[in-house]
Amino acid sequence: MPVDIASFVVGADRLTLFAGPCVIESARMCLDIAAACRDACRELGVNYVFKASFDKANRTSLSSYRGPGLDEGLETLALVKERAGVPVITDIHEPAQASRAAEVADVLQIPAFLCRQTDLLLAAGETGRAVNVKKGQFLAPAAMKGAVEKVRSTGNERILLTERGTTFGYHDLVVDMRSIGVMKSLGCPVVFDGTHSVQKPAALGSASGGDRKMVPLLCRSALAAGADALFLEVHPDPDRALSDGPNSLPLDALPGLLRGFAALYGFLRASP
Repeated sequence: MPVDIASFVVGADRLTLFAGPCVIESARMCLDIAAACRDACRELGVNYVFKASFDKANRTSLSSYRGPGLDEGLETLALVKERAGVPVITDIHEPAQASRAAEVADVLQIPAFLCRQTDLLLAAGETGRAVNVKKGQFLAPAAMKGAVEKVRSTGNERILLTERGTTFGYHDLVVDMRSIGVMKSLGCPVVFDGTHSVQKPAALGSASGGDRKMVPLLCRSALAAGADALFLEVHPDPDRALSDGPNSLPLDALPGLLRGFAALYGFLRASP
């Protein structure tokens, strides 16, 4: 079932891209990233949603940067919506954040580690906003049926599911492309998170590592498996990013990669 966001539909004939920095570092950076991604998507006929978190509540280390917090973060996201003219998505971690975030965000995102949290899913669904639920690294894809049913119980059918790899421990994630088909059978568009899927949780001791060179391969594979949208973390200087730098893509690499992704998506959707 396609899901509408702002002026477009996810799961129809155009690829959708969710892209931005892992966490809000500054309003200026967010505006620059949003404008660059927007322009690349417009040129290729790709739907675009800016993504950034106001709080990363599950950082590996207590001392890691988490973000500006709810109030300042929502101000930044509202500025991006106004200045860049694009819809926005952000994580929520507690039920009390849902209604506040929904005043700004077009899509509320449920982090993978929280995908079974009933009260959080219900609060997100009750806002009426589109809800993107990331599949837990610890779940089989069919187990996402429970998350879908919880959101649907609020009368909200605007549900997206995101594949982001499965953990087997030992600082690595593995993507089973069959999960895309399994989750699509639940009646929801499926997003593929190409950058978190190459994350190496806690591999650096006090932070997560990653292998960004594998992102294009996995994205192409996910699109071939039927993914409706891509979710990518991009940064002007990933090696200096305050969160998830090792698995983030350089912002200037996005247009070239996106051209190939859009062409593949169009070819597959046009094929009988």
